[in-house]
Amino acid sequence: MPQVMEFKLPDLGEGLTEAEIVRWLVAVGDVVAIDQPVVEVETAKAMVEVPCPYGGVVTARFGEEGEELPVGAPLITVAVGAQSVPAGAAEVTAADGTGDAPRPLIGYGSDHSRPARRRRVRPVTAAVSAPAAAPAPAPAAPVAVVAAPAAPADPAAAAGPVPVISPLVRKLAKDGGVDLRALHGSGPEGLILRADVEAALAALRAPAPAPAPAAAAVAAQGERIPLKGLRGAVAEKLSRSRSEIPDATCWVDADATELMAARAAMNAVGGPKISVLALLARICTAALAKYPELNSTVDLAAKEIVRLPSVHLGFAAQTERGLVVPVVRDAQGRNPESLSAEFARLTELARSGRLAPADLTGGTFTLNNYGVFGVDGSTPIINHPEAAMLGVGRIIDKPWVHEGQLAVRKVVQLSLTFDHRVCDGGTAGGFLRYVADCVESPAVLLRTL
Repeated sequence: MPQVMEFKLPDLGEGLTEAEIVRWLVAVGDVVAIDQPVVEVETAKAMVEVPCPYGGVVTARFGEEGEELPVGAPLITVAVGAQSVPAGAAEVTAADGTGDAPRPLIGYGSDHSRPARRRRVRPVTAAVSAPAAAPAPAPAAPVAVVAAPAAPADPAAAAGPVPVISPLVRKLAKDGGVDLRALHGSGPEGLILRADVEAALAALRAPAPAPAPAAAAVAAQGERIPLKGLRGAVAEKLSRSRSEIPDATCWVDADATELMAARAAMNAVGGPKISVLALLARICTAALAKYPELNSTVDLAAKEIVRLPSVHLGFAAQTERGLVVPVVRDAQGRNPESLSAEFARLTELARSGRLAPADLTGGTFTLNNYGVFGVDGSTPIINHPEAAMLGVGRIIDKPWVHEGQLAVRKVVQLSLTFDHRVCDGGTAGGFLRYVADCVESPAVLLRTL
């Protein structure tokens, strides 16, 4: 007899406690291989394809697309064992051919090196036993259900067998008064699944639908958008930042003409292009070396300020899913060319929705270039639990007094929001002034390289 194994939503790491089902990659009745992705979920950090550690026949799915599940909730059940797989398909259940020894979960995230393998089970009358207490799985597609008002003593006995996935499903139909011959199964080649019978029972018991509210009343209520997923995680983090961190903001205008000229000279010699963001990031890491108070966090439980040895630099990136903050690890050891390459790599992953949860956590300081939105200034909200964020506005031609003369120069506004628990205004002002000095005269930065 096959062994039915339950696969639960695993811990996806980084303190994540739930995930939303985006897309099922398998249906009930499919044959799955060990470590084959079975569902795509969206966490507060990223989109992830979750592989199943068992090989066999999918007997149940739990949760519908768009539904949030907590970590540890059942995802699918799989019938493991040679008897649960039709002839010719047993080789996908396990590498050793036994099909009854589940393997550890390999890892998480999309594996683009191989396509997902999907095989369907040929209809049999009693090949797989689904767990009796399991809730009904979501059908792979809407099923047209026709339920008879009454059934004979044994719905399947009148004229031969009916293709049903398990005896438990047959009993469920009998107890509920559902005529199996009146159902069109959603399984392969019309195989009747438990979901089909549950849908028929629900149709029999469903009350008459309430009349739809008037269009004007619906419009007056406004559109309701669930605050969950990425948007919910952002809301929670920003609210926590404002409630826990006594923040303060200081800002300064800086003449970026020389910085832009230095960038143009760097890019003129050939090789990978250096971005403005990479130059500002290199200036930030030099400033944090002089003012390490701003590369820290506050341990409320211990009532201690923890100064961090490495700069893991977060940067804001706008995507179709919303604002995300990828993290460049050990930014203090990178030159502008390396920083440019890493910014480009992480930005591409962010826009395609392929960032791993680890790419979005662990930051110690954030650089926010909101100038790309065409604005000059802002008061950044600190990315909890960090201690500071530097905001950069657009670089724009403005009248500026240069060497005693009024001239048109490229001017940028820099804003620093900092946690007043880790330092006072003198330290924050010193940091911001050093950044501005490096922007105005890149030669200042050379002294620290």
